[in-house]
Amino acid sequence: MTWARRCGRMRVLVVEDEVKMARAIRRGLEQEGYAIDTAPDGDEALYLASENAYDAVVLDVMLPGLDGFEVCRRLRGAGRWAPVLMLTARDTVEDRIAGLDVGADDYMVKPFAFGELLARLRALIRRGTTERPAVLRAGDLALDPAAHTVTRAGRRVELSTREFTLLEFLMRHAGEVVTRTAILEHVWDYNYDGLSNVVDVYVGYLRRKLEQPFGRTLIRTVRGVGYALEVA
Repeated sequence: MTWARRCGRMRVLVVEDEVKMARAIRRGLEQEGYAIDTAPDGDEALYLASENAYDAVVLDVMLPGLDGFEVCRRLRGAGRWAPVLMLTARDTVEDRIAGLDVGADDYMVKPFAFGELLARLRALIRRGTTERPAVLRAGDLALDPAAHTVTRAGRRVELSTREFTLLEFLMRHAGEVVTRTAILEHVWDYNYDGLSNVVDVYVGYLRRKLEQPFGRTLIRTVRGVGYALEVA
């Protein structure tokens, strides 16, 4: 019995404009027990992925109309979190970075071994469809790790590299109380041996840039413990 049949029938969307390639992937996946829908272009892919709950999406980059990067970007923007495995004939670092930055979960270069595609698909499906936004948001605050930009209430805010890293860590734990020790270990490192109050100093920098100009609190101090970034 195949993995897909043991786990229950998994539904996968295959987006590929090359007819022979689409047919081959579909046939191979169906033989493994997957239920397959296909789309020949980006517009059809967006429609199907918006109307159906897929366990994964196999998405070609070079498509008629909307390319795979834009399809993935729009899916993530619409809150569709099915794992995306991108396929492309272009093997440049820039392309791989672009795909991952718009929200893809994995990337394969054509030609590829079908067995490897199956293994990667199994790994992605095991992760599930948990939310993995490309842009972090908390209330009116937005942080884009790929573009290295921060905005609050639509206004861009310039941060130093360390300030940006600290804010990203707090946003990934928005609503949680994060200890000073955890911040030091993740934003600096385990062996940091500088100022003992460096976390407080940098939180102060963030407050001056992200709270004072807007007149609204963002980072809450939990006395004796650490800090929490407000989610609303």
